[in-house]
Amino acid sequence: GEKGRICNAVMVTERKFPRREFYFAFMMERAFAGPVLIASSQGGVNIEEVAAENPQAILYEPVDITQGLSKETALKVADKVGLQDKRDLTAEMLLKMYDLFLKKDALLIEINPYAEDQAGNYFSLDAKMRFDDNADFRQKELFALRDWTQEDEKEVEAAKHNLNYIALDGDIGCLVNGAGLAMATMDIIKLHGGNPANFLDVGGGATAQQVKEAFKIITADPKVYAIMVNIFGGIMRCDVIAEGIIAAAKELNLKIPIICRLQGTNVDDAKVLIASSAMKILPCDNLDEAARLAVKLSSIVGLARAAKLDVNFEMPL
Repeated sequence: GEKGRICNAVMVTERKFPRREFYFAFMMERAFAGPVLIASSQGGVNIEEVAAENPQAILYEPVDITQGLSKETALKVADKVGLQDKRDLTAEMLLKMYDLFLKKDALLIEINPYAEDQAGNYFSLDAKMRFDDNADFRQKELFALRDWTQEDEKEVEAAKHNLNYIALDGDIGCLVNGAGLAMATMDIIKLHGGNPANFLDVGGGATAQQVKEAFKIITADPKVYAIMVNIFGGIMRCDVIAEGIIAAAKELNLKIPIICRLQGTNVDDAKVLIASSAMKILPCDNLDEAARLAVKLSSIVGLARAAKLDVNFEMPL
């Protein structure tokens, strides 16, 4: 489709005609404070649909992380989903799945469907796996398989600089420290009728260089008409953020408005840096006012561009 990605590889496999389909998965689940085995006799479809339409068809078996999955539990699960005639084979598969789940620092190992063909043989016809990014330092071989060509170029660039970036469809770029504050910033922009162009969390210990790189990534999106910076300095120093903002504005020759809301550690030093920089960076202490201003200015820039008028917010005073 129009928003699709170029396909670089195609997997060709033998077609199967399943008689019965089952669902098995191990996943980290907050509700169980650890891993849980999920099984169902209704595989081959989206498990969320089964949960909504027939919750009794899904079996949840929490796994004690200190003891692991026992063969007795695996056999019990096989029996409950209707695989009594293949209980040993199924139990062996479940034990191997859990072993993989642990050894590879997985968040999800899912087989859907686990199918029986017309000859009575069993196959994993599809699988989904998700791994913990925090374990990439000890799963280097696994994470080396990541296909960056299937990901947004800006998100790939952000990952190189240890920035958490997700592209969205709006026109107000966001640069925030902390995922919770980033979500709140996007919410308040929406509250005032705007649309965030991205989620970007610079983390608690970002450098001025990382802030500059963050601006490069945000402004690489031609739909961005304004940038809202929202920093609460705890571990993060506001003066470091200010240095990065000023460096980015100068180097990138930015001509879109920057609304900057800084609070916390060294905030007074940051305000002095911004005020003495001779850059038209708009400071705002109140988050609500900052969001309202960002929405208004992005709307002005958007209307101007739609009318093909050259309206620029020149940074040097």
